[in-house]
Amino acid sequence: MIQISKPQIGEEEIQAVSDVLKSGIIASGPKVKEFEKNFADYLGVKNAIAVANGTCAIHAALFGAEIQKGDKVITTPFTFIATANSILHIGAVPIFVDIEPETFNISPDLIEEALKQDKNKEIKAILPVHLFGLCCDMEKILNIAEKYNVKVIEDSAQAHGAKFKNKMAGTFGDIGTFSMYATKNITTGEGGMVTTDNDKVADNIRKFINHGSEKTYYHTILGYNYRTTDIEAAIGIVQLKKLDSFNKKRRENAEHLIKTLSKYDWLVLPQCGDKYYHIYHQFTVRVKNGLRDELLKYLTEVKIGSKVFYPIPIHKQPLYENLYSDLSFPEAERASKEILSLPVHPGLTEDDLKYIEEAFYKFSGRI
Repeated sequence: MIQISKPQIGEEEIQAVSDVLKSGIIASGPKVKEFEKNFADYLGVKNAIAVANGTCAIHAALFGAEIQKGDKVITTPFTFIATANSILHIGAVPIFVDIEPETFNISPDLIEEALKQDKNKEIKAILPVHLFGLCCDMEKILNIAEKYNVKVIEDSAQAHGAKFKNKMAGTFGDIGTFSMYATKNITTGEGGMVTTDNDKVADNIRKFINHGSEKTYYHTILGYNYRTTDIEAAIGIVQLKKLDSFNKKRRENAEHLIKTLSKYDWLVLPQCGDKYYHIYHQFTVRVKNGLRDELLKYLTEVKIGSKVFYPIPIHKQPLYENLYSDLSFPEAERASKEILSLPVHPGLTEDDLKYIEEAFYKFSGRI
C-alpha cells in the first residue's frame, strides 16, 4: 500500500527520545525551550511557544489577540474543523468567507466584502488558513487588515516552510500557529506552536497555556494546560533540521506528478504563481466530470492511498448547519465534491511514483 502520508522518523529521533527518557525530565523542560528557540530562529520571529497540538495553538492565539466573547472572526469554511471550533471556544463567532477555486484558499476580495458589510465593527480578526502547503495571498490580506483595523492570525498548520514573496508562513500576521500532527511536514506525534514578534502577546500566551500561571502557584488569569513535553520537543528538534530536505523532496514528487498527470483533461492539478513557495503538505487535484468518487474507489482497489480533504465544508457540518443554514459558499461546496489528495510525502520511491503514473493511465482507459 502506498500511504497518503507517512511520518519520516529516523534513528536520530529515536535516539533523541531515548536520551530524554534517560534524563528523567520528560514533562516540559529544557528540550521544549530548545525547540521553541530553534523554531523561532527558523522562521525569523522573536517568540515561539510550544503547545500540545495545533488546536491549542489557535485557541491560545485567539486569546493572545484579545478576541472577546461576541467578537467575530473571518475564516474559511474549507479547512479542518478545529479552526472554526477554536473561534467558538474563545466565545467568538466564525464569519465564513468562500475560497478561491484555483488555490482552495480564502478569497481576499470576499474578506473585504465581509468587512464592508460589518457596519457595527464586530469583526476583530481575520484567520486565514494556508491550505495544503500553499500560502494565502498575504499581501492583499494584510492590506485589508490594516484598512479595517483588524488583527491577522495565520493558521499555518499545513504550511511549515511555505513562503509568499520569500517570507515564511506564520510570520505575516500578528500571530501564527502550527500543528505537529503525525501527517504534517514535520511531526512530534501531536504538538503545535504559536509564533509572534510581540513580546507582550507571547507572555500572555505562555501564561494561558500554563493554567494562567505567572510564576509557580501564582495564577493571574484563567488558563489551560496546553503544554507539550520534552519527549515531543526532542523529536521536533530533529525533525526541524530535516524540514527543508523534506519539503524539497515533496516539491520534487509534486513536480513529477504534475508532469505525468497533466495529460488528463479530467484533472485540474495544483497551481500557484512565482510569488509562492508551495511545500505540498497535500498534492490536491480537482477531479472533473463527476469522476472523483470512482477514482477514489479505484485507487483504493490498487492500493494507492488517497483522501478527500474535506468532504463536508464546515458550515455544512451538523455542529454548524443550523447556525449557517441560510448561507451558501459555492466554491467550498464544489471543491468538497471534486477534490482528491494523492501521495506526495518524502518517503515515496521512484517505483511508487511510477506505480501511481501507471494506475492513472489504466484508470483513464476505463472511463
